[in-house]
Amino acid sequence: MKESIPSLDAPPPAPGTSLSTVDYIRNYLLRLRSGEIGSWPMILGLIVIALIFQSQNQNFLTARNFVNLIVQMAGYTVIAIGVVYVLLVGEIDLSIGYVSAVAAVFMVLQLQDPPGWPWYAAVSVALMLAATIGILHGLIITTFQVPSFIVSLAALIAWNGTVLLLIGTSGTVIIQDNVIVGIANHFLEPALGWLVGIVTIVIFAFYQIQHWVVRRRQRLVDVPGIIVLMRIVLLAGLASGVVFICNQDRGVPFVGVLLLILLTGFTVLATKTRFGRYVYAIGDNKIAARRAGIDVKRVLITVFMISSLMAGAGGIVLASRLRSVDTAAGGGNLLLNSIAAAVIGGTSLFGGSGRVPNVLLGALVIASVENGMGLLRLDAGVQFIITGFVLLMAVLVDAVSRQNRRQPVQS
Repeated sequence: MKESIPSLDAPPPAPGTSLSTVDYIRNYLLRLRSGEIGSWPMILGLIVIALIFQSQNQNFLTARNFVNLIVQMAGYTVIAIGVVYVLLVGEIDLSIGYVSAVAAVFMVLQLQDPPGWPWYAAVSVALMLAATIGILHGLIITTFQVPSFIVSLAALIAWNGTVLLLIGTSGTVIIQDNVIVGIANHFLEPALGWLVGIVTIVIFAFYQIQHWVVRRRQRLVDVPGIIVLMRIVLLAGLASGVVFICNQDRGVPFVGVLLLILLTGFTVLATKTRFGRYVYAIGDNKIAARRAGIDVKRVLITVFMISSLMAGAGGIVLASRLRSVDTAAGGGNLLLNSIAAAVIGGTSLFGGSGRVPNVLLGALVIASVENGMGLLRLDAGVQFIITGFVLLMAVLVDAVSRQNRRQPVQS
């Protein structure tokens, strides 16, 4: 017998009351059955990846390799934050790899002596340049109604050529500024690492409790208090574990703290602002959003600006990690990894569905696969095949879950 999802739920609670813990768990299981599987594929995938690579190389699950993973994934995680916004509106940006390279190369060249810009000026102008590139892409796409795939593909080729012209005959340009190098190569003292972890836990707990209290005061149905407490305890355990493991090696990477700040800021932008609501609305139905009075053109231009801005920031992080830039900057598997981090993180390629924080899990999956294959010294061709397979599996999971959400649950 076929029944719709609501008929399987218990009668809705009266306004101003919380669901019981049993009802909350029942509804959560129903959402899983209907295709809203959330982060579970990523979590299960990480467990499988860890078991496979640890069985092949005992160095995989070590403190040193864990710190290496954070640094390794930071660059394309930053870029993937911008990718999420583009995918949410149902578009694509293939130029992010070489836009990141343009920003990084420009910054490094301005740091060279003589006369040499101060690091903050070089970084600021490089990010402004990247944002301007994104605005240009958005204007072309919205003004001439050209598919973003075509525009960003053309931009990929053009910005690749720009990188080659900027580098010239230098080949490789070494970064000599200690502040820039320290972005990806500085590690916090143990006490400072614990302080960051405690502050993270306190902010998260404050937000969760405040949100729960406000909804109860507004007489809105909310999750049980025990569930809120469990979320706080889980985050506290994860944060403490990360800090403890990092302190067994070199300490918490500074770039990890920077990544946490960016993820928090862009999560707030996506979920707590009018602009964020517009982004999701356009991804769900662009025509309906336009009829509702949303300035779709302005939002799309802003989204592509964010994409290029985060690409520029990611390029700076990558340059800091390598301590240099060269003619290969922006190439390789950077584009693949950045888009894969967003897609594996649960952002739908069809638009309107995805969460910024999940980029972290998606990037961790990609970084773990890449890192593990590096430890096993697999050929580059094999690494590309396996990474492509992981991305394909993520897309298939997204497609299947979308189909399940459209169908009634079988009882």
